[in-house]
Amino acid sequence: MRAILRYPALLSLLLGAVAACGFAPLEQVAAALLAIAGWMLLVHAAPSFKAALVRGYAFGVGHFTVNNNWFQHAFDFQDAMPPVLGYFAAVALALYLAVYPMAAAGIAWRFRRATPDAPFVLVFAAAWIATEYLRAVMFTGYAWNPLGVVWVPVQPIAALAALIGTYALSGLTIAAAGALLPLIRRTPARLAGLAAVLVAISVAPMLSYRPDSSRPPADTPRIRVVQPNIGQEDRGENDGERVLQALLRRSGLPGPAPRLVVWPEGVVREYLEDGYPSWVYDRPASYTRRRIASVLGPRDLLLTGGTALSFTGDKDIEAAANSVFAIDARGALVGRYDKAHLVPYGEYLPMPWLLKPLGLSRLVPGNLDFTPGPGPRNLTLPGFGAVGIQVCYEIIFSGEVVHRGDRPPFLFNPSNDAWFGRWGPPQHLAQARMRAIEEGLPIIRATPTGISAVIAANGRLVATIPHETAGAVEVPLPDALPPTLFSRVGNLMAAFVAAALFAIAIAIRRRRR
Repeated sequence: MRAILRYPALLSLLLGAVAACGFAPLEQVAAALLAIAGWMLLVHAAPSFKAALVRGYAFGVGHFTVNNNWFQHAFDFQDAMPPVLGYFAAVALALYLAVYPMAAAGIAWRFRRATPDAPFVLVFAAAWIATEYLRAVMFTGYAWNPLGVVWVPVQPIAALAALIGTYALSGLTIAAAGALLPLIRRTPARLAGLAAVLVAISVAPMLSYRPDSSRPPADTPRIRVVQPNIGQEDRGENDGERVLQALLRRSGLPGPAPRLVVWPEGVVREYLEDGYPSWVYDRPASYTRRRIASVLGPRDLLLTGGTALSFTGDKDIEAAANSVFAIDARGALVGRYDKAHLVPYGEYLPMPWLLKPLGLSRLVPGNLDFTPGPGPRNLTLPGFGAVGIQVCYEIIFSGEVVHRGDRPPFLFNPSNDAWFGRWGPPQHLAQARMRAIEEGLPIIRATPTGISAVIAANGRLVATIPHETAGAVEVPLPDALPPTLFSRVGNLMAAFVAAALFAIAIAIRRRRR
């Protein structure tokens, strides 16, 4: 231990890795808070601004390497690049993302005094909010797992996101870790009290679940989520019929209530729109739609992921879109949404003029980049009204998931989490739950291999299909809550909370003088 303490950058690296254990699937919130508190002490004790930056950067490298370890799994499906490259890619991503906690550490160090007092902690929290928000927006943004997401299993604390949003909640998490600093440095009795508080935080997720025993009327609209458990490796060019049959088998039968049947992203390979050149189709789009409609009742609708194409003529594909299509019981298309926030290296290759000569390519098979849609939009579905759509990665962007001029009663989030290994799916689900809390809207998730779920407007899980399990769930459509404060104000709340924390820190310092 003494050897480790002699190398504060190495200790910061290890503390960053431990702090990542606060996220799903481990959900060790107490360990994360202690690790962050220990890192804050190291930053405060740094002998120079440069040393503080180094300790901040090392923490970020450890934190994001562990946090994004699922990133490697995407390379297992890419023939153009060896899978081992995925390990280097995960570390390379962490080397970039570590810049943001480094900046927060540098700002906080500039505000330190002889002991790590309240102003130091408050400035640290404000700086974390600012840098975490920048991480979510710079260079198209990488908003995966803001720190506030660790509270999703602890419902009373996660509920604060409905007021202030995830980024501001991340700042309060830093402040909570900072509040442990006096206890860490004091007597054994206080350490015992600290341990009791941390145990309570760890036990809280087990106590926060309350099953819903109410029974809605039989004609209440229902949601049926289908998860075929077909991995990325099982969806080749010749597997389209087998995949479609698996989806149809689990789509159930019509009942007395209208149903919205939802299928995942990335499983229907057949084109669903008419009017493409004949050479595009293996079989007519109308035939595929009629087969899909065969499992629908007269008031049922189905939403599925698919690909939309546009052409320069009869020979050349001009563009492709990652889309969601709505199909009615007659086999007619009644709506389409195009994904707006595309994944770099997954759905398009940034800087192709530089990266292609280096032998790099997209992780998704194919040479055609997707083009983005116009942003958060609703589909208006007969019998169900407006539904907001967020495809896969789009759901992680706090404050950017709802059409502000036309708030829908719920969101549909089809995803292809088969790329994400074992850690990615539960982390993706946790972030979707945070969006439900922020917006006060139910969210329906459908993925090929899990974790598919129906999420209530307060973030609770109404129904789930476990990871790597074939199945379906059918439940009444959960009710939306009244618009939350965050849904009205958006990420201005992050700026407000950060400014308030900084102002309080300044006020405390001036009063002491």
